[in-house]
Amino acid sequence: MTAPATGLVRRRLTVRGTVQGVGFRPHVHRLAAGLGLAGFVGNTGDGVIVEVEGPADDVDRFCAALAEQPPPLATVGGIAAEDLPAAGDTGPFTIRSTERAAGRTHLPPDTATCADCLRELADPADRRHRHPFITCTHCGPRFTIATGMPYDREATTMAGFPMCPSCSREYGDPADRRFHAQPVACPACGPRLTLVPGLAGLRPARGAHALATARALLAAGRIVAVKGLGGYHLACDATDERAVATLRRRKERGGKAFAVMCADLATAELIAVLSAAERVALTSARRPIVLLRRRTPTDGLRLADQVCPGSPHVGVILPYTPVHTLLFGLPGHPPGPRALVMTSGNRSGEPIVTDDAEALTRLAGLADAWLAHDRPIAAPCDDSLLRVRPDGTEQVLRRSRGYVPRPLRLPLAVPPVLAAGGDLKNVLCLGEGDQAWFGPHIGDMGDLATLEAAERAERHLTRLTGVSPRLVAADRHPGYHSTGWARRRASGMPVRLVQHHHAHIASAMAEHGLDGTTPVIGVAFDGTGYGDDGTVWGGEVLLADYTGYRRFARLTPAPLPGGDAGVANPCRLALARLWAAKLPWDPDLPSVEACTEVELAVLRRQLDRRVAWVPTSSMGRLFDAVSSLTGVCQRAGYEAQAALELEAAALEAADADSVAYPFALADEGVLACDPAPMLRALLADRRRGTPAPVLAARFHRGVARAVAGICHRARAETGLTTVALTGGVFANGLLEEEIASLLTRAGFPVLRHGEVPPNDGGLALGQLMVAGRAHNHETE
Repeated sequence: MTAPATGLVRRRLTVRGTVQGVGFRPHVHRLAAGLGLAGFVGNTGDGVIVEVEGPADDVDRFCAALAEQPPPLATVGGIAAEDLPAAGDTGPFTIRSTERAAGRTHLPPDTATCADCLRELADPADRRHRHPFITCTHCGPRFTIATGMPYDREATTMAGFPMCPSCSREYGDPADRRFHAQPVACPACGPRLTLVPGLAGLRPARGAHALATARALLAAGRIVAVKGLGGYHLACDATDERAVATLRRRKERGGKAFAVMCADLATAELIAVLSAAERVALTSARRPIVLLRRRTPTDGLRLADQVCPGSPHVGVILPYTPVHTLLFGLPGHPPGPRALVMTSGNRSGEPIVTDDAEALTRLAGLADAWLAHDRPIAAPCDDSLLRVRPDGTEQVLRRSRGYVPRPLRLPLAVPPVLAAGGDLKNVLCLGEGDQAWFGPHIGDMGDLATLEAAERAERHLTRLTGVSPRLVAADRHPGYHSTGWARRRASGMPVRLVQHHHAHIASAMAEHGLDGTTPVIGVAFDGTGYGDDGTVWGGEVLLADYTGYRRFARLTPAPLPGGDAGVANPCRLALARLWAAKLPWDPDLPSVEACTEVELAVLRRQLDRRVAWVPTSSMGRLFDAVSSLTGVCQRAGYEAQAALELEAAALEAADADSVAYPFALADEGVLACDPAPMLRALLADRRRGTPAPVLAARFHRGVARAVAGICHRARAETGLTTVALTGGVFANGLLEEEIASLLTRAGFPVLRHGEVPPNDGGLALGQLMVAGRAHNHETE
């Protein structure tokens, strides 16, 4: 929209997107003042409104710059422009206070401390030197302190901290980096650190003394609960064998890996091999945990063995709050630890702790001291987790801090929908129109505290987005806690139940912007999902769009002894697979050796009499079984342990040869992918003394080729070409790369998850799309 080249014009711009809490108004002020334009900018309930008046060419330049050069944390979702009669306004350009009107704007995620704030933090001459809560419009908490919208200080947990005169001047100065930075504070007016002792003889401390005491405790091998942006962490020195082992024992962590926070990128380079893309991910403002290939210990930094036992990978994160930075130490001060275990502050299966009083009780016995502060956390938010593929693209495995509540654009409009997700890695999703908002990672829904956390997360997300759901979507599994929660939450609203693997495929389609006019070949591999026939699915190839699906292929079923409770025993799953394939339980098999005589007898009777088991086509359970047969893992102490350790073994020999174990394909109404030939070949190789890593690599390669074969059959029979790879099994980078490579070379467009997790953390998006599409069809 361009006005004549002469004379004054006035234009109103309504800017939508992530434009509040990111320094957007002062940015607009600087642009307009620099061009000598008159007018104003202000927040509204629907975004930011701008009116500018001046020469036509300058107004055009302003509009172009506004769209093309937003502030670093802003995301412009759209700009609506309207020409107005010139008012004879000669300036100056002003910033107006917030209009409290109905509408919707986007709150930015929490972001890591910016470089400018870090410089001030380390500068003895700066008034915020060593201030643990330094922040500005370009960094710091947003989602976790917001209690409502529009995003102003009174709608945050900073409302209880009146600004001192100096902070108030900065807050009101459009030329200042802290103009309308809602968390702005300084040592005179901001939150305070406190150290609460959990050890006899340790005294409480405040401020700088609290921080110094926490650093000393960590250096002495103690465990400190540290209050962060979205909850408490449990921290200890990652190089201290005793401290890490103690934390593992207290938290009942089993063999599950801990994340490690490194003081800086140079320290991360000492413990892991980093690509350029991994460095970018680590240092981004989102500051996720990045899964990295461990470096062979050298004379540099050696992590304790119990940090990530049996894994070739280590999850690394860099400091993202001033408190983290100060724990490691600033130049000119005594050096702190170089690497800390930084794991969620909770007990196994419980949500992360955010409340200070609750932390003292729920983390009692886990922590030796608590480094807390008096700024409340409005919403729990765990650290996000991702891996970087060889091509440099990212695959998010846990989408939480740094991403939430950034919306995703939907390819189709949906009514106001709340999707409840699954029971594991639970994440809620709200959607309306062409946008969807994930909530933060909640966890496993089998615990009362987690169900309560889901209720709080839903209320908070509803307040921030303004979405009032009229429809609830949930998993079809009749026993899921998340489904029961969804029914209770519905309160008379319709509840749409969505098949688990259909939701996974719809999630991948939605992330890639597919409108569903053409179905995809959906490869949905995971551990468990309720099937249409009442059995446990999980090795599925569905021809699917948003409106429905057809089961084209599946893994040949095998017994799941004891149902879901049997998952902790890969040795039993392996013997059940051999029983289904009519293969003997030879005494020298690792799976047989791992079981007692009584256990073997009970399992044999259970299988032969067909009692206390259900059939499963789960690919995840096949990975567990092969992990046992290769001697890698017999008992699982945490979810997916057997599969993770099998992948780790396969990585040792992935390039050793090109052998792939065969699977048989047979038409049984649906195409059945039978692993019996694979099992026979694997056992024969094992008897020949083939090492476990080679067995594991050949199995991975065999699965990939079987999937490619199924996709070729689907294309030949239906003409469909696009393949979606989804489900928790595709967190396995080795398998995903092998399958994607085979399919891409054969001309298939391949959809792989990026920002939306492939596991159940992305399930709610698919539920939302399927339920919303069905509702629209019914009301058209």
